[in-house]
Amino acid sequence: MVSSTGIRRASLAAAALASVFLLSACAPGTSPVENFPGLPEAEHGESGHETGGDESALQAQWLELGGKLAVTTFGSSTCPVVGTDIKVLKPAGEGNTVEIVVPEPDATTPCTMDYVPHTTVFWTPMNVTTTEKLTVLLGDEKFVLPIK
Repeated sequence: MVSSTGIRRASLAAAALASVFLLSACAPGTSPVENFPGLPEAEHGESGHETGGDESALQAQWLELGGKLAVTTFGSSTCPVVGTDIKVLKPAGEGNTVEIVVPEPDATTPCTMDYVPHTTVFWTPMNVTTTEKLTVLLGDEKFVLPIK
């Protein structure tokens, strides 16, 4: 016969395991949610440039009230720069900085000489906040996103 203490322990272990799975399912992934040619739809005209110029090769904006981050690069339409991962370099309170990881371009692939936007959308990482400026790094490019 199984004691009530054994049943209680098994129940607590099962509840703890279920909690771990539920909490890990809530954490956003670091891979892109989507990517597409063109610009994202602006939310209330929110988008800012660190330098104020429109010629930047990198732009970023909050989407869905800060739940997602859209990163737009400009370049060849046949060889777009597409982010494959987002890494938190400095969490909120310590710099609020992310890096967009992109693969090395294939030097043997011919690319057109046009200059068009391409957008990659990521879930906003849990370690950053919309209540501080967010610095987005992609290669040598830097973009500071204003407070949401």
